[in-house]
Amino acid sequence: MGDVFKEQLVKRKPTLKDTAIKGCLVAVVILIFLISFLFLAGFAIIVTAIAGFGAAFLMSYLNVEYEYIFTNGELDIDAVYNRSRRKRLFSGNVKDFDIMAHIDDKVREGDFSGAQETKDYSSGVPGPDSYAFLAVIKGKRTKVIIEPNEKMLKAIANTMTRRKLHLRPGVVLVP
Repeated sequence: MGDVFKEQLVKRKPTLKDTAIKGCLVAVVILIFLISFLFLAGFAIIVTAIAGFGAAFLMSYLNVEYEYIFTNGELDIDAVYNRSRRKRLFSGNVKDFDIMAHIDDKVREGDFSGAQETKDYSSGVPGPDSYAFLAVIKGKRTKVIIEPNEKMLKAIANTMTRRKLHLRPGVVLVP
């Protein structure tokens, strides 16, 4: 059998919290400009520019895409900030997952009750493609929420055992 490689990008939708943070950062930059203009008139532009660059840098961390990379049973999840910086969030073999099920699966809900943490690496909006898996990350049982497309889900299904993978009703993965 040949090598299996699948990748997928999922853009996180901005939340109300993200919008509030952006608004606060803009307000802080304006406030810094006004204060520096009153007290440091000659340096107002320099101080405001520094504050503006700092705010822009912080705002770039609010623009997040998650990249899922599946290679021969290994699932890697990276966060891509502002389409320029990348950080590895998860790496593991899908055979080591305790369970993977659709997030609306009420029958399997109890299987996730032992999770010590929950990590959401999806768009943030639950939908028909939202799945969760339970894995040990840094010594903690962690519930991880992802949104694999059909190709990614098919690759995972070919690697995981059927007793651990529970697809949402109506999903048939054709080889």
